[in-house]
Amino acid sequence: MNTSHTKNTPLLRTATLAAAVALALGLAACDKNDDRTAGQKLDSAIAKTEATAQDAKVKTEAAAHNAKVDMQDAAQEARAKTEAAAHDARVKTEEMTQEAREKMHATSEQTKADTREVTANAKAAVEDAGITARVNAGLAKDSELSAIRIDVDTKDHVVTLSGPVKNAVAKERATQIAQGVEGVTRVVNNLTINPGA
Repeated sequence: MNTSHTKNTPLLRTATLAAAVALALGLAACDKNDDRTAGQKLDSAIAKTEATAQDAKVKTEAAAHNAKVDMQDAAQEARAKTEAAAHDARVKTEEMTQEAREKMHATSEQTKADTREVTANAKAAVEDAGITARVNAGLAKDSELSAIRIDVDTKDHVVTLSGPVKNAVAKERATQIAQGVEGVTRVVNNLTINPGA
């Protein structure tokens, strides 16, 4: 058996007891006006620690709640902005589509009007050319006018005669031939009398 270990055990106990007494005296000396016992002081310290922990828990929960509310507000704001942007994009697209439709319609109407005008002009030109040809044929059939060069010009169904003729009778006869052609609305006789023609 180890005798040194046995001898040290009572010494160790005495030292531990002395340290506990010194600690108790130290605690008592810290606050001489405090009549509470060490147990009461310990209970008070535990209560303060629990109160501080509870306060920290409440603050943490409040901060978490505020963060959650802030995130929900930010998400709602982002949704609202996205919906507003989508709505604006739809409105602009609809406006651009409507504007394009209106421009296409206007262009289509203008094209139709231009086509009608071109068709009418072409038809009038063909009709005028036909009248000129028929007047020339009528003048060529007349024995007194066939040898004379008479210029016939037709515009909008109005026939203009120009050039020289031998006499007033020939001038009048050219007017009658031109007026007798279908489609002629008026004859402008600019023929000049030239007996040598």
